[in-house]
Amino acid sequence: MKNTILACFIALFLFSCNNNEDPVKPVPVVTTLTEPQEFGKPFADVPSVKDMVFYEVNMRAFSGTGDFKSVQARLDSIKSLSVNVLWLMPIHPVGQLKSVGQLGSPYSVRDYQAVNPEFGTLEDLQNLVKEAHNRKMAVVIDWVANHTAWDNAWITKNPNWYTKDAAGNITIPSGTNWQDVADLNFDNADMRKEMITSMKYWIYKANIDGFRCDAADFVPFDFWKQANDSMQKLTTRKIIMLAEGSRIDQFTAGFQLNYAWDFFGKAKNVYKNNQSATGFLTFQQSEYNNLPANAQKLRFTTNHDESAWDDTPVKLFGNAKGAMGAFIISTFMGGVPLIYAGQEVGRVDKTPFFSKSPIDWAANADYFNEFKNVMAFRQSSPIIRDGTLETFNDNDIMVFKKKLNGAEVLVMVNTRNATINYTLPTALNNTNWKNALTNATLPLSNSVSFQPFQYLILKQ
Repeated sequence: MKNTILACFIALFLFSCNNNEDPVKPVPVVTTLTEPQEFGKPFADVPSVKDMVFYEVNMRAFSGTGDFKSVQARLDSIKSLSVNVLWLMPIHPVGQLKSVGQLGSPYSVRDYQAVNPEFGTLEDLQNLVKEAHNRKMAVVIDWVANHTAWDNAWITKNPNWYTKDAAGNITIPSGTNWQDVADLNFDNADMRKEMITSMKYWIYKANIDGFRCDAADFVPFDFWKQANDSMQKLTTRKIIMLAEGSRIDQFTAGFQLNYAWDFFGKAKNVYKNNQSATGFLTFQQSEYNNLPANAQKLRFTTNHDESAWDDTPVKLFGNAKGAMGAFIISTFMGGVPLIYAGQEVGRVDKTPFFSKSPIDWAANADYFNEFKNVMAFRQSSPIIRDGTLETFNDNDIMVFKKKLNGAEVLVMVNTRNATINYTLPTALNNTNWKNALTNATLPLSNSVSFQPFQYLILKQ
């Protein structure tokens, strides 16, 4: 009986639908796009890892306006330094809750899928990336995976995405005093997935080419493996992955580069504490002996942390000449160079990133040209980038050769703020060279007198 009544009701319903002058419209099927619509085409000229030259932009110091448009206006100047990878410090809105400094830390991210209005709009970022690509420069953005701002929406929506203490309170990152950020819980699979989704968002939405991953040593290996595997599945793109860390397992996780902290520390000790220049070779070997094929170390004499909290290269290495010599040793011996904005004009004062402190780009034009010439030779020389290394021991003068296919480049740098008469090793006695930057002939006899912090880059 119940089945008969039910059948009648169904028949009446179908009859009314078929004869209604305004029939019920079908409910549209809503599909969720897994990726945002792509902006632009994948950049085809991402350089090979060994040929990369990074340039780091601190937006708040880059100009008076501190925005994407001001960086775009100086792209030709950046390119003239042989740069082919532009690194933008965090582009996201900055947390206000428990904020530190005048403007808050850019490493306190309030929204992973938004642009900080302090720097401009999404369209401004897209235009900057487009113009960088037009100049054969890839673009990477800083990615802060370890923690978020306290007013990031994740905290209220998904509190279990964060590390908590025994009382159930969300904590700051362990072992730090970073009071303005909340530590993320990488045991939570949903948080991991959302983090990777947000990373991919910028690849599609702004056409960026990769990430410099902040505080990478704090983040578990298996997350980085998961994230890098996800990036490698983007088969139409070549994604750059740089870890701000020193763990060897970061390369196993899929990073192509991480930081040469040990070499940087040695450079400071040679110049500031009069340690022997010979020790550079020990750190060159220790950093490269165990690296996987095609992996590289990022070599630098400054970055945003060092120039904000320690000092600028001009102060760390004695003066502008000392800073240039230390940079040449660091980036000609091996590794991928990093130039931090302002370094190329010999900025003397510290460069904060919690407040604005515009760089004077008109300062030290001669120094800028020298920096440009040094980098032009390095980038044009396969001997420097691919050659084998031979070093000569001396306490004060760092001397090394790079050799490739029978050709040689000889680099000699006085690491002291004093005139030094250097007795050449027998292998260099009575050899003929040209100054690589001026092309002037420079025969060597059995000694060279070096002025304070003087360097020579010689070619055959």
